[in-house]
Amino acid sequence: MTRQTWLAAHPYLQPLESLDALVHAAMSEIDVPSAGLPVWNDYLADFHDGIPLLRSPSVAIDFEPAVGAVVALVEKAASMPLPGAFSDESRVLNDELDRDRDAPRRVVEWLIDEDSFATSHPGLLRYLGWTVLAGYLSPVVPAFGAWRQEDRWLRNFCPTCGAPPAMGHLSGTDPGRLRLLTCGRCATAWRYRRTGCPFCENADDHRLSVMALEGEGGLRIDYCQACSGYLKTYNGNGDEDVLLADWTSLHLDIAARDRGLKRLAASLYEL
Repeated sequence: MTRQTWLAAHPYLQPLESLDALVHAAMSEIDVPSAGLPVWNDYLADFHDGIPLLRSPSVAIDFEPAVGAVVALVEKAASMPLPGAFSDESRVLNDELDRDRDAPRRVVEWLIDEDSFATSHPGLLRYLGWTVLAGYLSPVVPAFGAWRQEDRWLRNFCPTCGAPPAMGHLSGTDPGRLRLLTCGRCATAWRYRRTGCPFCENADDHRLSVMALEGEGGLRIDYCQACSGYLKTYNGNGDEDVLLADWTSLHLDIAARDRGLKRLAASLYEL
């Protein structure tokens, strides 16, 4: 399935597709460096203790090279014809970063550690910033996935950056079928228990339900009656690039909300 096929069936997603396409086109025009790989054995004890990689005091990933790329993307966004109010918002963000020489460094710290940072448009800044950081971390995420023992994590937050999952993915075929959680920030995918709420960790099958969605390419809504949280889940293989992008299924968030469910999943599209 292509983006074009999906958008033809869901034309109301076009503004978000335009935003995503423009921002990633801008990303291709700036110099985004690559993070160096940490010494994995230095992190082993923290991994077993459930400390996400980017929050471990035992390894140090230098984010200083990414600061300039974040500034460059915000500056490019301020000069682009972004849809809706995003053009005005990006210009305000660019002015904020220009006025304070130390602001870009603090933005990166805010993105990683969620330290306080005052900005007029945190949603757009988080989206732009993590677009850069995901690119910066692109060598680290697959190397980390190859190194770690998935059955030693099985936690409900990202092993790389610590964020809650953005979406779920049921992959493969029984009896070896896997349930993966995916991070909307750094693009890590990690294993989780086949059953159980990834938010309140309720494991009572009688309080876990599935809302099937006809004509949605294998997407469904898994929800928990205990906490009313839900997770959009792709039940299939082959269309991950489209169906796990989060923005491509924001209409399902509206459907879930209309049924009284709560989005407890992380999102870069709270713009």
